[in-house]
Amino acid sequence: MKVVATNIGKVTEIDYKGKNVKTGIYKYPVQQGVFLEATDVKGDTVVDRVDHGGVDKACYLYNADVYGYWKELHPNLEWDYGMFGENITVEGLDETIIHIGAQYKIGGAIVEVSQPREPCFKFGIRMETQHIIKQFINTTYSGVYVRVLQSGLVKAGDSLELIDAQTQAPTIADAFYYLYQSDLKPAMMDKLLNCDTLAESCKKRLRTRLD
Repeated sequence: MKVVATNIGKVTEIDYKGKNVKTGIYKYPVQQGVFLEATDVKGDTVVDRVDHGGVDKACYLYNADVYGYWKELHPNLEWDYGMFGENITVEGLDETIIHIGAQYKIGGAIVEVSQPREPCFKFGIRMETQHIIKQFINTTYSGVYVRVLQSGLVKAGDSLELIDAQTQAPTIADAFYYLYQSDLKPAMMDKLLNCDTLAESCKKRLRTRLD
């Protein structure tokens, strides 16, 4: 896997159903790279600290390879890396083979996979249609949130070097499927809920599916 873009966002004010809403989802590529810190990316905007940022969501990675898929569905958008709100756009990122808790060295940073992305209405605003949220959750293209175990600079051209695959743990695609789909098998749900490295906020959402 290889970094093809690093992206930063500033506060953007948008109108949503007559209300003024602030968001940091409008991210765009920066040439100098991004510096990963313990709870966020230095210089990036995190407006909603309840659902974004923090130790378990310090940085968001998305797969460059599936941009073509989305461009075909939404050809009228002005496409650029960072469209999904990701700080790091990665070539070769595959949620079906990336396990929760897996650790990677990226540039000067070391990160640990913590959970898939859970899209909200601001993602729909960024993509100019709320319909894309349903399209998003019906793919395996969730992207990956990571914890930052070692702070450091990440720039385009850096490789993701696997340190620990954690192959005994569920994959990011497993967790994403169980957050939204109806065919839930108890054995996998138990495995997810007992996965020490899966973010607690994600486990909380999974538990509500059992109620």
